[in-house]
Amino acid sequence: PLNSKTQTAEELQPKRTSILRVCDLLANFSHQSSWNRRPLSRLYSCFCFYPQTCLHPLCRTFPPSVRYRRSFLSELIRRQEALDGEYLDDLYEAFAEVIGEKEKNECYKSYILPSGDVVSLQESVAVISEGTTGLVTWEASQYLSEWALEHTQMFRGRSVLELGSGVGLVGVVICRCCSPSTFVFSDCHDSVLDKLRRNVELNGLTEPAVRVQPLDWTTVTEAQLKEAEPDVVIAADVVYDPDVVVVLVNLLSKILKCSSKKPDVFVCSTVRNQETYDNFKQQLETSGLCHHVIPGRRSHIFPSNSLSDIELIKVHT
Repeated sequence: PLNSKTQTAEELQPKRTSILRVCDLLANFSHQSSWNRRPLSRLYSCFCFYPQTCLHPLCRTFPPSVRYRRSFLSELIRRQEALDGEYLDDLYEAFAEVIGEKEKNECYKSYILPSGDVVSLQESVAVISEGTTGLVTWEASQYLSEWALEHTQMFRGRSVLELGSGVGLVGVVICRCCSPSTFVFSDCHDSVLDKLRRNVELNGLTEPAVRVQPLDWTTVTEAQLKEAEPDVVIAADVVYDPDVVVVLVNLLSKILKCSSKKPDVFVCSTVRNQETYDNFKQQLETSGLCHHVIPGRRSHIFPSNSLSDIELIKVHT
């Protein structure tokens, strides 16, 4: 089944505790409106977050980047110093261990789903590595994942093709929570495909229902697209370069015009450059394709500090 998990992943599901990001920690304390005006019991001590985060089995098995762990522990220490100062020796010792640890090229990011299920992905620490930006998760992927969780009926029992899957967040979330009949992850960069296969396997997704395939937008034929015959096509954070825009629009045009199913096509974009994004929409129009904006998702499941505009559109003939 698409939502199957390996035994290890099952054992690592957080039950009453979860991995908290720094912003979640701050939010928890900010909700204690009088915490600065009265002594806190040990229940509210920052130290209680330590075993639930840094020492949690999920974090131990799939560790975040060294830089992130340093920032997290530094914030815990700062908060604990502002309280009664208990447990500082333990936190100082933990911080010293992280300070002495060398940063690696890769790390893990774990995403807690509303069901309590966990998606863990191996990603690059650097935004650009091995000549590609496809080895990290971008904001539009989080947005599209959240939208999918609110619209599971769009994917349930349907075949899905994802363009430019990157490290795989959107696809893994859909496979875990939306019950598609089949799902095809695709990308063209060898390093991205290797990482994608690793993450698909890591999250317990297996063939034949789930496949990872190379897909070069510039050379793919209509015959290949007809063979795929998806019910739904999705893409996140693929509108970032004027040269890519032309190729992407040509591909979307092929998909919509050669398929007998007339698939639902969704493109989610972070609008970093308004001119590039406007050009994308103009190219759609020039190619005889229409689009309309899909209302934003209601919930924010994954913490994000992004201030960029993100837009989800449906493309159709």
